[in-house]
Amino acid sequence: MKIKRNMEKEFEKCIEVNSHDCYSKFVIDYMIRWADMMEECISNGDNINDIAEKTSHEADTDGITGFMYGCAVDLLSRLWEYGEDLRKWHNKQYEYDGDGVVNPAIFTVKFNNEMLQPELVAKYN
Repeated sequence: MKIKRNMEKEFEKCIEVNSHDCYSKFVIDYMIRWADMMEECISNGDNINDIAEKTSHEADTDGITGFMYGCAVDLLSRLWEYGEDLRKWHNKQYEYDGDGVVNPAIFTVKFNNEMLQPELVAKYN
């Protein structure tokens, strides 16, 4: 995994802090595995937009959750050499082009292609 210049200490700290419980370690393991897979594809001339989704599934050998996936994207966007491209690709999946990383563990309820306010959701159940 190619770490951004001057982010090596942050990466090492991230690994240290997140290696004490299985849940956090799964995120780190997934993040590194996914980055390595994408880097291999990039070295063959592919770009993030074409490989991110496929490799995200291939890298998921532990059955990660949506929240874990979001943590990995957030960490990669900050620490990884290709992180900004990944962040933009990820956010585009949620039709968002602003700053930060969209949390994929949050979802929106729609009914007949219309956004529902929380109080309306109960009426349709």
